Amino acid sequence: MCRHLAYLGPVVALGRLLSEPEHSLVHQSWEPRRQRSGTVNADGFGVGWYAEEDPVPARYRRAGPIWSDLTFADLARVVRSEAALAAVRDATRPGADGEAAAAPFADGPWLFSHNGAIRDWPHAAAPLALGLPPVELLQLASRTDSALVWALVLHRLRAGADLGEALADTVVEVASAAPGSRLNLLLTDGAAIAATAWGDSLWYLADPETERMVVASEPYDRDSRWCEVPDRTLLTATRTRVELTPLKETPMGEKERA
Repeated sequence: MCRHLAYLGPVVALGRLLSEPEHSLVHQSWEPRRQRSGTVNADGFGVGWYAEEDPVPARYRRAGPIWSDLTFADLARVVRSEAALAAVRDATRPGADGEAAAAPFADGPWLFSHNGAIRDWPHAAAPLALGLPPVELLQLASRTDSALVWALVLHRLRAGADLGEALADTVVEVASAAPGSRLNLLLTDGAAIAATAWGDSLWYLADPETERMVVASEPYDRDSRWCEVPDRTLLTATRTRVELTPLKETPMGEKERA
């Protein structure tokens, strides 16, 4: 598994979000509290953020553990943003993809992360890959299940789906092809957040007064306002609103939400 976090709200230094809290994302890279599979998130990390008046986010990604990257610590201290998405990647099998396999994945205004795994990868994913145009398969960011999930989400976004629809339909499709997969997805365009809880923990912290929204794999502090998202649920949020929609697995080729 992995750990990830998305933020919308007042301008904040990335370090205030990712490294300073008592149980920050950096801390979760070696001591997650609610991770259901895996224990150390040391095979890469990344953060994406939006600059003022620029809809295309910047990213910083690396293949190693986040705690050993002094450049990240420096960036996190001085880079400020109103919207960001960050992730730390679980220890995985050896591979040649390096930082290309580290979230967030990106295209245009979108940032994406997958916390989980497609069961029986890559065999169960073959029908999913066949449903994508060849050119989109050739553009996969890496040879990982997360990169394929991102391609499926991106295909829907480019076809006009909104954030929540793109995630929900992708989760149902992947879960139908590979039952037992863990599919906690996180997506933002800098103005809204969509996420799914499917096989691992997901929480959100809403503060309407300051127009701050955080969606994360687990709480990073002891704020009593953190709320857990039920399993098999789609979350969609802006700075001031949260909506939870139950998701239901369906046979291959069908789409359904409870």
